[in-house]
Formats: sequence, structure tokens, C-alpha cells
Amino acid sequence: MSNPVRIPFSLANQFLIAMPGMDDPFFADSVVYVCEHDAQGAMGIVINKPSPVMMDLLFDAAHVPTPPRFQGEWVMMGGPVQVDRGFLVHTPVGHWESSLRVTDDIAMTTSRDIIAGLAREGEVEQALVTIGYASWHAGQLEKELADNAWLTAPARRDILFELPYAERYQAAIRLLNVDLAQLSGAGHA
Repeated sequence: MSNPVRIPFSLANQFLIAMPGMDDPFFADSVVYVCEHDAQGAMGIVINKPSPVMMDLLFDAAHVPTPPRFQGEWVMMGGPVQVDRGFLVHTPVGHWESSLRVTDDIAMTTSRDIIAGLAREGEVEQALVTIGYASWHAGQLEKELADNAWLTAPARRDILFELPYAERYQAAIRLLNVDLAQLSGAGHA
């Protein structure tokens, strides 16, 4: 009988920041907000790559008027897994049909009942909407970290929810207080 894989740390509520020169074109220049990380693997959403879908279309499909704060905003391309489903990272956690609590005040919800909640005053303070998500099987993310594919930094709500998507990668890099040019040559010693 094998022992379960144990991880010494969890990257939930952290940013994964793609290293310069990331080989995977989907993840190049990406910032991923990690929603879950345990011995079975990890899942998160890319927070800085717009999909071809506008928020207005999302609300139209749910027959809900688009709230002014979401008009003209893009739905993000959260990852290459289940690109036919929506995923919302939001505050506060609330009581939705299908949510994963990331922190005491941030959750990821996949149920449609939150769409109407987005339109009601005071139910959802901040939200990032994606189609698809990113996932890693057991040990895969740890290997990618050891191979210097990603940098990690504690997530910040202002980067996650408030900054324009085009500024999120540079803002996440600045959290590390490093020069991006010095990272491009990084590798194992």
C-alpha cells in the first residue's frame, strides 16, 4: 500500500507568474491565481488573458441586464481546461450552489446562480470571470516550480480584481522586487 503524497506547502491564494521564455504559448506571460493546491494537484485561473467573450454576452445569455461595472469588460481566458464553462473568483464568499472557498473572503464559484448575484447591489463586491481553468495533476506543479517555469508571490486583491488585465503581469513581477531582465537567464546552478 502506497503512502499518500504530501506537499510541504500550499500555493492556494498565491500567484504563479510565468518565467520569461515559458515554452507553453498559452501560459507565456501569464499570471495564474491558484484556487486550490493539495496532494492531488492544483487548479487556478489565468487572470491576465482576455477571451473573445465580453461580459455583456454573459449577462445577455442569463437574461440579466449587464451591471454598469461590467459593461465593456472582457471575460478572461482562465485556462485550457473546460473552456465551455464559466468560473468566477469573487468576494465575499457568499452562499452559492457550487463554490470553492479559497480564503475567508475569496471563493471560486461555478454555478449559474451567481450571475444574478453579480447584478444585485451588495451581493458580490469584486469578481473576475473566466472561461476555462488551469490544472496540474499530483506533483506536476511542484516539478514545474523545480524546473523554474514559474515564480510565486502572495496574491493581492488589487492585482486580482482592480488592475486592467494588461497591467497584471508586470504588477505581479514587481511583487518580487526583481529585474525581469535578470530572470530571463535563470536556471539551475
